[in-house]
Amino acid sequence: MSQNRRDFLKSAVLAAGAAMIINDPYTSIAENIPAHMKSGSMKLSYRPYTLELKHAFSISSNTRTTTPIVLTEIEFNGISGFGEASMPPYLGESHKTVTDFLSEVDLSKYENPFDLENILDDIDNIKPGNTAAKASVDIALHDLVGKLMGQPWFNIWGYDKNKTPYTSFTIGIDKPEIIRLKTKEAEQYKILKVKLGRETDKEMIETIRSVTDKPLTTDVNQGWKEKEKALEMLHWLKERNVIVVEQPLPKEQTDDLAWLAERSPIPIIGDEGVQRLADVKKAAGVYHGIKIKLMKCTGMREAQKMLLLARSLGLKVMIGCMTETSCAISAASHLSPMCDWADLDGALLIKNDIFDGMKVTDGKVTLPARPGIGVVKI
Repeated sequence: MSQNRRDFLKSAVLAAGAAMIINDPYTSIAENIPAHMKSGSMKLSYRPYTLELKHAFSISSNTRTTTPIVLTEIEFNGISGFGEASMPPYLGESHKTVTDFLSEVDLSKYENPFDLENILDDIDNIKPGNTAAKASVDIALHDLVGKLMGQPWFNIWGYDKNKTPYTSFTIGIDKPEIIRLKTKEAEQYKILKVKLGRETDKEMIETIRSVTDKPLTTDVNQGWKEKEKALEMLHWLKERNVIVVEQPLPKEQTDDLAWLAERSPIPIIGDEGVQRLADVKKAAGVYHGIKIKLMKCTGMREAQKMLLLARSLGLKVMIGCMTETSCAISAASHLSPMCDWADLDGALLIKNDIFDGMKVTDGKVTLPARPGIGVVKI
């Protein structure tokens, strides 16, 4: 495709996307809410927590056995909404940065929890960054509002709970004997996700292929550097039933990524290269699709906007997660009926989950029917 034609198509879909995003569901979400449900005082509380992984988790750049998180709760008229911030190393957030940020959030000045747009805009403007901290408030507020409405969020958004995708289950970089063990433990899942980006990439795939022929997705986490070698690897992966690849090259190499996307036999998804709503427009022509994570984009409100805009631009969508409890995983799962792929296994990788919520049934995302995000403490 010529550069002029690509620019023309990109401009056209951007215009369509801009028009679509104007129709914001949050502006009218509380029209029929009784007045007594809108009046009161919200109280935010939070506490640090550390998730323990079942196995050491390795990607192209690091290995870890724990993930720091902060659990949030918003109480309003005797009803509580739950939220969570998860901070894997690359986000640059920590227990301290999140709790410092949350100490600046004053929800008591808002009488109406249904005023999601203004409340979450104000929180986003407290200071730049801190996306996981912001997501922890966003998720708790959505949970609260859904409970006040008596509806789960897939109903509020108008999504069909029966159209959820299968979720992948992640196999981190490891020694062949551990890879085989992890693959066998993931027997119930229909799709496996494989972390790549090191010199052992082919060994990883061949080891898994010695155990199963299930479809695979791969996540390179920016681990490859040269576009020509990346293209060779994509063709090799295609022959081994790999159906999608995430972030094969560093996010700064946009020209190389666009070159690769034009030639790749496998859809290329932007992950590190697509963080927030403003990045979605830039993704058109660089990737075939985007990966949405609540911790990257400040939560459910912006994630839903990213989803709508990506669809209007003709981009594929994967809904993903960090290492999280069932709280944040359940929040993200309400978007899954509108997504091409789901990568919502974060709670399945830990051994100290403290919530019950979204389930994986025979490999498929099964949405909780409870109101809000659908979780209860266990």
